[in-house]
Amino acid sequence: MPHHDPSACEAAISRRDALKRTTLGAIALATGACLGATDTSSGGGNGRLSARVTAPTSPTAPGTYALGLASGRDGLLYVPTSYNPDTPAPLALLLHGAGHDASEFVNATTRPFADANGLVLVAPDSRGGTWDAIGRGFLDDVTYIDRALTSVFSRVRVDATHVRIMGFSDGGTYSLSLGIINGDLFSRLVAFSPGFIVDGPPNGKPKVFITHGTRDTVLPIDQTSRRIVPRLRNAGYEVDYREFDGGHGVPADLGAQAFTWAAA
Repeated sequence: MPHHDPSACEAAISRRDALKRTTLGAIALATGACLGATDTSSGGGNGRLSARVTAPTSPTAPGTYALGLASGRDGLLYVPTSYNPDTPAPLALLLHGAGHDASEFVNATTRPFADANGLVLVAPDSRGGTWDAIGRGFLDDVTYIDRALTSVFSRVRVDATHVRIMGFSDGGTYSLSLGIINGDLFSRLVAFSPGFIVDGPPNGKPKVFITHGTRDTVLPIDQTSRRIVPRLRNAGYEVDYREFDGGHGVPADLGAQAFTWAAA
């Protein structure tokens, strides 16, 4: 499961510090209200995804594939060993941490979780060093995620009631933010060590699973999840929250539980 050395995140932290000072102090999670304080009105988009589950037009066998949507930073699709093209499968969109790529989530550790739960994994690479809305508002990453999901829906038979979004660190922030804005697509959200929630109009009421280390020095828990979780609950979201004795990472047992929860 993901684990970050604090030095690897230094550049990303400096970019999001100003955003955290605004967002964490002003998250307004009243039911029906916007969820943060980031201004996305200046051409940044509203974070809405248009991709929706459709019947696949081409068969895909179990295995790991490049998304094939971009040269350089692209992404990965993993179809579990138990996949049956006649049976709709649950799917999780996986969002990596700052400075990483799809291999942080699609690897020898997570593939067995996917196989055990029949879970299709879609892991796009962010267009830059981290996800755009961390510091700039929703831009190219939303467009690319839309393309990735549309492509995978055309290749794999997916259960529209079991489309999930999961992320670590900056990817956890992005999964909460996009997941709440697109709660009519994602019915369950998983955030490992998130930092905050980016502003956007909520849709639906997805269930939420959050983990965070009590000794996290990259995104300290008192400034992040311990503020995020009560506000989500006050807004009517069902949150399964797990603190653990550790740093900025995901213990294997919690990772396994999160994937099982996502597939359920």
